[in-house]
Amino acid sequence: MSWTRPQMAERLARELQDGWIVNLGVGMPTLVCDVDLGDREVIFHAENGVIGFGPVAPPGQEDVNLVDASRRHITLNPGAAIVHHADSFALIRGGRIDVTILGSYEAAANGDFANWKVKGAKGGVIGGAMDLAACAKRVFLMMEHRMRDGTPRLLARCTLPITARGVVTLVVTELGLFSPAGEAFRVRDLAPGVRLDEVRAATACPVVE
Repeated sequence: MSWTRPQMAERLARELQDGWIVNLGVGMPTLVCDVDLGDREVIFHAENGVIGFGPVAPPGQEDVNLVDASRRHITLNPGAAIVHHADSFALIRGGRIDVTILGSYEAAANGDFANWKVKGAKGGVIGGAMDLAACAKRVFLMMEHRMRDGTPRLLARCTLPITARGVVTLVVTELGLFSPAGEAFRVRDLAPGVRLDEVRAATACPVVE
């Protein structure tokens, strides 16, 4: 048993607090805006300048000019704003983002993460992840626990070019929710049916309760 991607988004969304401004990065993190947050008011921020967006638009009601970081057609919540790209980054660099939720290729027990370049690939740019990692108050990662060949993505130290050092607050994978603890990952929650020994076997560093 393990969490699906929507279930990963739901579990991570439970960590969001009322009143937060939350940046959602490209890929899996954009699923978080589809989660029902109950009576919590969270302002979702997209790097491209959409502030205060909501879930994906129902089929047939899409606005072709309104997209999130993953180019999904989204809706706007009351009070939403569309701003210039520079103003969007002014919010980021001004430290106004309470948490950024990013995808990642690797996460390390010391809080480092790598999400912009894969092994053997030519070129690549770090993009806005650098600004978000440096300036957001918290960094949450949403990622697969292992690569397709079974190689762990949660490591003692990253092997890929690092996006930022020592900034990761939480990591959610299909196996559970974890926090970097220096030399190990600490378990915050496990997906239903997942055992601690399974997590340890899938992780390339110690995992502690």
